[in-house]
Amino acid sequence: MTLTTPLEFMGAPGSPYTRKMLALLRFRRIPHRFIVGAPETAPNRPRPKVALLPTFYLPNEAGEVEAVVDSTPLIRRFERAFADRRVVPTDPVVAFFDYLIEDYADEWLTKAMFHYRWQYQADIDKAGEILPRWRGVSAPEAQLNKMKAFIQERQIGRLYVVGSNATTAPVIEASYVRFLDIFRALLESQPFVMGARPGASDFGVYAQLTQLAKFDPTPMALTLARAPRVFAWVDVMDDLSGLEVADDGFLDRDKLKAHLGALLTEIGRVYAPFLLANARALASEAAEVQTTIDGRPWVQPPFPYQGKCLAWLREQWRGLSPGDRDTAAAVMQGTGIDALFEGIEQ
Repeated sequence: MTLTTPLEFMGAPGSPYTRKMLALLRFRRIPHRFIVGAPETAPNRPRPKVALLPTFYLPNEAGEVEAVVDSTPLIRRFERAFADRRVVPTDPVVAFFDYLIEDYADEWLTKAMFHYRWQYQADIDKAGEILPRWRGVSAPEAQLNKMKAFIQERQIGRLYVVGSNATTAPVIEASYVRFLDIFRALLESQPFVMGARPGASDFGVYAQLTQLAKFDPTPMALTLARAPRVFAWVDVMDDLSGLEVADDGFLDRDKLKAHLGALLTEIGRVYAPFLLANARALASEAAEVQTTIDGRPWVQPPFPYQGKCLAWLREQWRGLSPGDRDTAAAVMQGTGIDALFEGIEQ
């Protein structure tokens, strides 16, 4: 279905995925109309099946406007609809790792974002004060105070669902510190995760850092002290509409291991074992995911969506030709990521 511009969508500044799509549309120079709010506040627009942000209003195959969510497939839809300044690399091996890193950012780094925001009092207080005001800067104080209490109670209550609890907190925080060190070092040699031009993974990483590095007090202070280069990179990523890019700006496949090896090892260290344990729990209909990550216990309820993420990663793997799978396997060797694809046939 052909897309006409401006694309209309609803979101909020405190939503990492909203920021992800805003930055991507700016970089790709796709005209858009951004509405600050939430799906339930738009009575004249279709409602999504799941109320998530951002919510795009796009035509379906019948030409009817529907509410569409989920940033990763939206990025691929826009790749098909708009030719200029694409963010998915043309080399299938490079694209595979771009997809993998985007998924890690969307599904693992977000655990750190949620954990810091709703675990520490300074972060809870700031989020409670600011999130309601983003949706209504002129709202009465009494209404804002009610919204503050409602948001705090709801989100703190969801901590365990996304995997943040007393058992997992050390794993989450240690992983974020390692990520900062790895990403700081990566930026010393290239301006983006995927080379001289951003890939979809860059926007995934950026999205979580808009909150971790630039909003929530505890991880913001940590990021600024440990990795000021990363702190600055988030501001650069906000609007890349003026960045000129070359067709050969993405990393070459023969440079993936050298440039991304440390990041891939971190993904294999924490995210891959979580995905596998989550899949086992879903398959056995267990009440909890119980496993060991980074030498420490991990426990949380099974997360059905992240079960789908593993299935989609395996679809990406199956989509590679035998030769490309051999190349990708060599890049993954020793990282721990290869465990995700063991026994997976084409």
